[in-house]
Amino acid sequence: MRLGIIGLPSCGKTTIFNALTGGNLPTGVRGDRLQVHTAVSDVPDRRVDDLSALFKPRKTIYAKVTYADIGGLKAEAGREGLPGQLLNQLSQMDGFVHVVRAFESEMVPHPAGRVDPARDLAAMEAELLLNDMLTVERRLEKLHEERQKGGGREKAVIDREIDLFGRLSEILGKDQPLRQASFSDEDERAMAIFGFLTRKPMLVVVNLAEGQADPGLAAPGAGVQVLALQGEIEMEIAQLAPEEARAFLEEYGIAEAGRDRVLRASYDLLGLQSFFTVGDDEVRAWTVARGASALDAAGAIHTDLARGFIRAEVIHWKELLDLGGLAQARTAGKLRVEGREYIVQDGEVVHIRFNA
Repeated sequence: MRLGIIGLPSCGKTTIFNALTGGNLPTGVRGDRLQVHTAVSDVPDRRVDDLSALFKPRKTIYAKVTYADIGGLKAEAGREGLPGQLLNQLSQMDGFVHVVRAFESEMVPHPAGRVDPARDLAAMEAELLLNDMLTVERRLEKLHEERQKGGGREKAVIDREIDLFGRLSEILGKDQPLRQASFSDEDERAMAIFGFLTRKPMLVVVNLAEGQADPGLAAPGAGVQVLALQGEIEMEIAQLAPEEARAFLEEYGIAEAGRDRVLRASYDLLGLQSFFTVGDDEVRAWTVARGASALDAAGAIHTDLARGFIRAEVIHWKELLDLGGLAQARTAGKLRVEGREYIVQDGEVVHIRFNA
């Protein structure tokens, strides 16, 4: 999972990046330069901790998320669209963490003169919409040229794509992000290579000052969630040892670290879930899409397991924990045998039987 952290200048984007990764980057990009900082973070998971305590493996591996702090994004690109390098970075992301400023600071004046989270959210969404519209317009122009010249793809194939991009143009022309529209699997495949920015799920993080109340910013539609964090405090927490962090959270009355809240919301937005493999050698969390089959889970572990798949042995992690291990689960007849079409559920332990 790759999440791009975006936001208008002076929103505290790099502060949130540090809060999510435990990093200690300076205040971040100054001016309009494109600059990208990335960090890979473990996804905290109590289920992995409990399974690891039971099996005492040589390695414990958590699911991973890559955060990219992407600087250089403004709401002023105009009809030329976003610069190519910036657009390339944004297009590679699975989703966005959009940091919206709600804090006041005399030391860091807001570029627009005053703080207005709703205005800034709308401005960024408008910029992403404009960029997608430009992409659609350019593609339609090329498609019509291709159809007139002939000699290449079949006209029926070109016409289907023209129809799709005509629909995209109509949606965007109504200022509707593409993430709010429904598309067929065929349409999704045709759109995939274009990396439309408004197709990507977005988590809006409202960056608060210490002790500031949540302004209650509303999500602008489907595929968007909003949560509020006290950015500076969350950055301090992320840089503490676990025991110190717990004490800090208690002192400030914070029920859950912001990093955990962001990750849970991100998994939900992107339609992801975790399953586990366990043993003396390794306890590991794997990330798959909701609705993934046992064959998909096997492929996530290794292509050889998918190629030689025979069956999957499945049990919920908590039931395995209560029984005391795989041997006890087998003895009790609690390991279910499932075929390749079985839909893996969040939190299940999956053991793949396969032909080498």
